[in-house]
Amino acid sequence: MTDTTRDTPWWDAARHADRRPILLGRNRIQRAVRGWLDDQGFTEVDPAALAISPGNEAHLHGFATDAIGNDGVPRRMYLHTSPEFALKKLLAAGETGIAAFSHVWRNRERGPLHAPEFTMLEWYRAGEPYQTLMDDCAALLTVSVRAAGATVLRFRDVECDPFAAPERLSVADAFARHAGIDLLGTIHPDGGTDRDGLARQAQQAGLRVAPDDTWSDILSRILTARVEPHLGHGRATILDRYPAPEAALARRTADDPRVAERFELYACGVELANGFGELTDPAEQRRRFTAEMDEKQRVYGETYPLDEDFLAALAQMPPASGIALGFDRLVMLATGAPRIDDVQWTPVP
Repeated sequence: MTDTTRDTPWWDAARHADRRPILLGRNRIQRAVRGWLDDQGFTEVDPAALAISPGNEAHLHGFATDAIGNDGVPRRMYLHTSPEFALKKLLAAGETGIAAFSHVWRNRERGPLHAPEFTMLEWYRAGEPYQTLMDDCAALLTVSVRAAGATVLRFRDVECDPFAAPERLSVADAFARHAGIDLLGTIHPDGGTDRDGLARQAQQAGLRVAPDDTWSDILSRILTARVEPHLGHGRATILDRYPAPEAALARRTADDPRVAERFELYACGVELANGFGELTDPAEQRRRFTAEMDEKQRVYGETYPLDEDFLAALAQMPPASGIALGFDRLVMLATGAPRIDDVQWTPVP
């Protein structure tokens, strides 16, 4: 698609004719994925988009609205950035294998791989180790490519063989391989971090570090600039064992308290999915959320409320693994589309 074509609205008949084959490919992929989920015994659910909290990660930005009751009083609510809180409540209610295709909304996100509204495929397995999700990811790559009528995943000039077994690589090993950085040497067993130690290594690797950058800021810069571009070339990469300070909603691993049961799936240098061995300790989850909101207040001058029902549900939730996959990105790679707008039936203006 040429730049001139992109300047025309998506509803222009000529542009739609160019986009339509990709959009029909999206439909085939979604049908195939639904069939795979059904064969695996998942129950598809449809969580509400309005939520008390859009999520409590410092750098996620929600869309706010007011729900007005019969008394005429507005109540602040948000469009969810993920259906995670709702789906975990269903696990607490007794569901054991659930999946959802959900529209989700994230502010401050726009680009070839980012849209303010997109589709997330999220699924959970009660009683299963998080490594099971890695097998799920490998299966879904092959299912999607076959449905698209393709043989490879492609983004720009990078290809990935969806039929090859993914490489499993720890975050620490990826940092050592691609950036020459000893990441675990900057993480303490109690979860504390050596910000200055990581800053020195980043600077030695030629990366800029600002005086007010936190350890997490520096890690993110190294990951984005030096590690992610190399992942998922030739075959998919499962980037496993994230640092405990970046655990979000994941458990720490049993063998090393410095890392957590969290992984991300990459293909063609593109992050596709984020999986966890789920944390079920409400006190620890509250502590993490509070720390994240303190950081959000420091950086952005705002916070989001905690979903107290979600924290209460964690106490009843069984051990589980869960994962969120950017469905639009998967369609992009399976069809070779260069931008997320190309695979959305009605892109956000």
